[in-house]
Amino acid sequence: MVTGGRGGIGRAIVRRLLREEFTVYAADLTPEGSIFSDDEHQGRFVRLDVTSEDEARAAMNLVLEEQGKLDVLVNAAGIELEKTIEHTTLDEWNRSFAVNVTGTFLASKHALPLMRQATADGRTASIINFGSYDGFIADPGLAAYCATKGAVHALTKAMACDHGPEGIRVNAVCPGYIDTPMLQSFFAGAGSGGQGRSLESLKEAVRNVHPIRNYGTPDDIANLVNWLASDEARYASGQLWVLDGGLSAQVQQMRL
Repeated sequence: MVTGGRGGIGRAIVRRLLREEFTVYAADLTPEGSIFSDDEHQGRFVRLDVTSEDEARAAMNLVLEEQGKLDVLVNAAGIELEKTIEHTTLDEWNRSFAVNVTGTFLASKHALPLMRQATADGRTASIINFGSYDGFIADPGLAAYCATKGAVHALTKAMACDHGPEGIRVNAVCPGYIDTPMLQSFFAGAGSGGQGRSLESLKEAVRNVHPIRNYGTPDDIANLVNWLASDEARYASGQLWVLDGGLSAQVQQMRL
């Protein structure tokens, strides 16, 4: 199951796992999600508001009825708020945590019984959360987002410790700049994003601050998720896998 499975990164993950012959449930608020696509390789849509425990329970019950187990859970649903804390309302703060942190908690909580069924034959199951490089360092104007991703990082390690003895591996993928609707919104935003500059000049500026002179694509993220989901990653757990084109590795002054 991929939460946020109709978003930019979520769709790429669904397509990648389908190519590996997984049966994939794409869980999201609507079949269209954050982007419209006529891609035939979208998996089976399941309605899921990740902030609702009733809907999380219902989604997992559907998988249980149809499959009897769950091998992989990808918690990719997330939102971003471009504000400092001074300009963030309490409702916006709570909403950010409800989607990014509580959503990860609820989906994982109700997936665990199904994942124990998947490990009954001695194999491992895999939970893959979504953190961010913003959980380590901060972009200006993303206070609530940074806070939620730091929480997901800590939760990932705690889950890996708690459920590793059951054969359930837990890791987090921590993307940097990825070409998604969220990034396009960031470019156009009034916070740490566009500030009136042209879209192409912003894209070029973002490419140039990366050591590899480019930002990532959803398929780049999907490839890492696929590995973490596979038996090849059976010894990988409790880790925060940063995929940011070297952005967070460099001394920032050296970007000049």
